[in-house]
Amino acid sequence: MASSDALRGHVDAMLLSVVAEGPVHGYGAIERIRDRSGGVLDFPSGTVYPALKRLERRGLIEGKWASEGRSKRVYRLTTAGTAALTTERDDWAATASIITRVLGPAQA
Repeated sequence: MASSDALRGHVDAMLLSVVAEGPVHGYGAIERIRDRSGGVLDFPSGTVYPALKRLERRGLIEGKWASEGRSKRVYRLTTAGTAALTTERDDWAATASIITRVLGPAQA
């Protein structure tokens, strides 16, 4: 399993990815990450909510208050967020490819 230190720099990208699935509130984003990781990643709200606020300040997601039962902030991806997610995915694929080559067996 990946260490939490190794994942820390990728929380924003993972949040962009789960928000891209459709509007979601903070706890719903935590659940989506947990589900998509097969239960391996279970980020605390103290990690997720500040990250959502940071992404909103950067204009990558937009939050609106919804009052279906309890009042909660629901987030959706903006056009800038879609572009940022594409870049994050491309960067991750390139990084993973390089690390895989380095960690793999030496080529003769």
